[in-house]
Amino acid sequence: MNIPYTNLPRLVIIGGGFAGVALARKMVKEDVQLVLLDRHNYHTFQPLLYQVSTASLEPDSIAYPLRKIVKKGKNTFFRMAEVTAIDPDTQFVHTNIGSVSYDYLVIATGARTNFFGNTTIENNAMRMKNLPQALNLRSLMLENLEQAVITTDLEKRKELLRFVLAGAGPTGVELAGGIAELKLNVLPKDYPDMDFDDMEIHLIEGAPRVLPPMSEHASEKATKFLKKLGVHIHTNTQVKNYENNLVTTTTDLSLKTATFIWSAGVTGAPVTGIKAASLIPRANRYKVNEFNQIDGYDTVFAIGDISVMQTKDYPKGHPMVAQPAIQQGGHLAKNLKRHIRGKSMIPFSYFDKGSMATIGRNKAVVDIGKFKFGGFFAWFVWMFIHLWFLVGFRNRFVTFFNWVYNYINYDKAARLIVRPFKNKKDTIERV
Repeated sequence: MNIPYTNLPRLVIIGGGFAGVALARKMVKEDVQLVLLDRHNYHTFQPLLYQVSTASLEPDSIAYPLRKIVKKGKNTFFRMAEVTAIDPDTQFVHTNIGSVSYDYLVIATGARTNFFGNTTIENNAMRMKNLPQALNLRSLMLENLEQAVITTDLEKRKELLRFVLAGAGPTGVELAGGIAELKLNVLPKDYPDMDFDDMEIHLIEGAPRVLPPMSEHASEKATKFLKKLGVHIHTNTQVKNYENNLVTTTTDLSLKTATFIWSAGVTGAPVTGIKAASLIPRANRYKVNEFNQIDGYDTVFAIGDISVMQTKDYPKGHPMVAQPAIQQGGHLAKNLKRHIRGKSMIPFSYFDKGSMATIGRNKAVVDIGKFKFGGFFAWFVWMFIHLWFLVGFRNRFVTFFNWVYNYINYDKAARLIVRPFKNKKDTIERV
């Protein structure tokens, strides 16, 4: 990997997501040699991926170069690499570009889409966990619209204009709202010769209500907002299959659609080499103690979505969202500094800052402790929080400018097919 020898402790971080970046930013100026590995050369602000998919933002608005994060240190290195295995006995990380030894290893590989073993859905459905997938989804939706405007087959047109989403968590709700906003405010101007009464948006959820992780108040508000936007909601319904453009479910509901989006769950993205006893099989996440050390290892840590820290308040581990990842990354940095200096580490304690989801223009829901509210103020809070956590001033400025432009003009400027969607195999995720 062309990384120089050093007498300093070498810290290797696998993954440039929220957890890995939070840790790296706190360690770049410490007396360690920091090596950050990721198969992309950028950090993605995943909460806004749906806005790339729905043409509200360009990808560079929510992406930040990882080299700009590590360049602030004198002994810091970034390598764009795909990790293939870890050897804890020899303390080496093996990748597709070579191997590197470590004194401290932090696994922050995050999560990937969970299809619960249904390979047919995995092979045919769209998903949205990274920027290439978000761009694929945007291209497919726009290409289907272009096909719909020229076809004379009415049933085929309805199939092209029908959007079906499986999973009504925050991602599914926000994406359904974003597509509905396109239908109401943008597409009729772009396609004046097409009747958008034929366009349908269906949101399917296995639980009794949308936004199951949030409060019932948030669920009721979100349901009201989605129905007002014209979204068809199907609760207590699970998708069984998607093949030949046909979605089948556990009820009598079946839908023909050229755009089927899977947002029904996530699973951890583990790395080969850690002993099986340290992994929770169903979740594919590593068991860690209160210091984020992986069960059975002293110098191998896991943070963010890939880790499960079981506590009295969180018996199944912390939520697989950005805040636990950011907090664990920052806290582990403090503990690594203490460990290197021979001091005892401090247990991690998660501070729940609440949950939120946006459904569209002036519509969002927020749960912060006992405070639960929705509507314009919640939308404003959602917008402020997401701008605040975007990495880099340019990202904040460009995103804010796009949002103001969209708000004033009822427009989305990123309706470009810059990379045509060719086949669904392009969306397959690799660890």
